[in-house]
Amino acid sequence: MNPNPPGTTRPNADSNTSHPQPRSSTGVAWRDIVADTGMALIRLERRFDPFVRPVFDALLKDPLARLATALINGKRVDEHLKIAEERLLVDEEAWTDSIVQSFTQQMTDLWKPGGFERGGNTKTQGIVRGEFTVHDNLPEHMRRGIYAKPQTFKAWVRFSGPGPYITPDIDDVGFMSISIKLMGVEGPKLLEEEKHTLDMFGVSTPTFVTPDAKANAALQKWSVKNAQVFYFVNLHDSHVLDLVMQSLYIKTQSSPFEAPYFSCVPYLMGEGQAMVYSVWPTSNRKTRIPRLPFRPPDDYLRNAMVSALSEGDVELEVRMQMQTDPHLMPIENAGVLWPEKLSPRIPVATLRLPKQTFNSPDQMAFAKRLSYNPWHTIAEHRPLGNQSRARKRMYWELSQLRHRMNDVPHYEPDGDERFD
Repeated sequence: MNPNPPGTTRPNADSNTSHPQPRSSTGVAWRDIVADTGMALIRLERRFDPFVRPVFDALLKDPLARLATALINGKRVDEHLKIAEERLLVDEEAWTDSIVQSFTQQMTDLWKPGGFERGGNTKTQGIVRGEFTVHDNLPEHMRRGIYAKPQTFKAWVRFSGPGPYITPDIDDVGFMSISIKLMGVEGPKLLEEEKHTLDMFGVSTPTFVTPDAKANAALQKWSVKNAQVFYFVNLHDSHVLDLVMQSLYIKTQSSPFEAPYFSCVPYLMGEGQAMVYSVWPTSNRKTRIPRLPFRPPDDYLRNAMVSALSEGDVELEVRMQMQTDPHLMPIENAGVLWPEKLSPRIPVATLRLPKQTFNSPDQMAFAKRLSYNPWHTIAEHRPLGNQSRARKRMYWELSQLRHRMNDVPHYEPDGDERFD
């Protein structure tokens, strides 16, 4: 199948080229200095992080994550919700409006027509073919939706950097994401623009950067000014513990294939059950980052993907964690780490990325044609919580904006696409 049908315009592939991050623009000199200095220190730390991170992770990461989670939970009120029960956030639609407005402003400021990129998870490291195979012999209560029986789906898997900018890999904040589009998934979809797909998402931190949509709206206002530090640290509504949780997991990454990814937000697992999922590398391979502590190539993460898939298949394991405690494993707060002692992560599927070449300009441009949305799914796996409810409209509206500015229509893939 031709992924660029006659009469459509191929987006400008050059917009995915790395550029330096813009300086902060808060309108207040001292704030700009603080924000820019903080980013400069993070970039410096990234050059040396791989030399100390293994020891830090082995000794301190998990204990500090448990401590931070306990402190976060200590400030929360038990709302006495049931398993998989949701509760609307006060002024939820208004916070969603604010998020969409901030992203729209930022995207319009950053990108030119024909080269519009995504507002988040912006830099495409690569989009690759995959096969998603559901395991046999799952526990009965987990045989729901796409996991009801052993089966294999074709997949397009996009690996990306954090955004909203497209920077050299060593200059980003040490955060990666995965977007999985399964094809051949039958049944009515919650978002009807696609009929045969189901989308899954993960980021390389096990908790979301903000606990709820209200906080997300505040973060995006600072993001427009490129001064996110003032969302986390301020005198009015500080989020220091969320910053600690993010800092424990963001790091100098070695390859998109060598990090775990977490859904962060919950989903239904059939009626009356909720779960989060994660995607884990099955190999202990760690690619050496070239030239450290000096400057690596701008796209060294993509280069690592190219090298790995030129040598053979890559396999990732999909694991699921069921909600067993509505307070300690909340639906409406995405900043709380669900404890494994209450619910272990159970392997449910294998994501195989066969040996392939994926780095052609046409295939990279194809990534811009696709729309990923957590509501491209079936009712058995409905996204839960205020962040997911906000993402339904946010992802849809921003995708519409991107496609409109690039003059390309929405495209639903079937897995038979071929590229030069």
